[in-house]
Amino acid sequence: MYLKGLKYMNFKSHVSVGIMDLENNDELEEVAVAQLDAAAVIVQPMDINTALPLVIRKSKAHSGLARGLHEAAKAIEKHNAHLCVIADDCDQPDYVKLVKALCADHNVKMLRAPSAKALGEWAGLCKIDSEGKARKVVGCSCVVVKDYGEQHEAVEVVQQHKD
Repeated sequence: MYLKGLKYMNFKSHVSVGIMDLENNDELEEVAVAQLDAAAVIVQPMDINTALPLVIRKSKAHSGLARGLHEAAKAIEKHNAHLCVIADDCDQPDYVKLVKALCADHNVKMLRAPSAKALGEWAGLCKIDSEGKARKVVGCSCVVVKDYGEQHEAVEVVQQHKD
């Protein structure tokens, strides 16, 4: 009997603490909504330079990314590829020629990335330090998007971009 009363008292005290937390949480939600409204006013239309990294990162998160020539060629030949991204500073002419030929043959859209290091960072070929910055970035010359993941504005920008 005594234990039941003790449990009831503990439950009651937790409930009152929970109610206080909810009241404070409502205030936090109102502040967060106000900050989101202010951020929505500043938003600019997305261009290809901001959309492409976002598409590649989302694709990697949904396991829909093929990195490197071997994986890219397999994905393109199996007709699983939606988009191919190749680095501008790729110095192997045969590599570029092969990727372009595969994309043309299988009707896969091809875009260019500014550098292999940037493409490698977008594709997750790096370590992220405690500050959230990329360290030890490995260059990647070719990436193929097999699955966009979820449909969002960046995917539409990439799909509508004319190369």
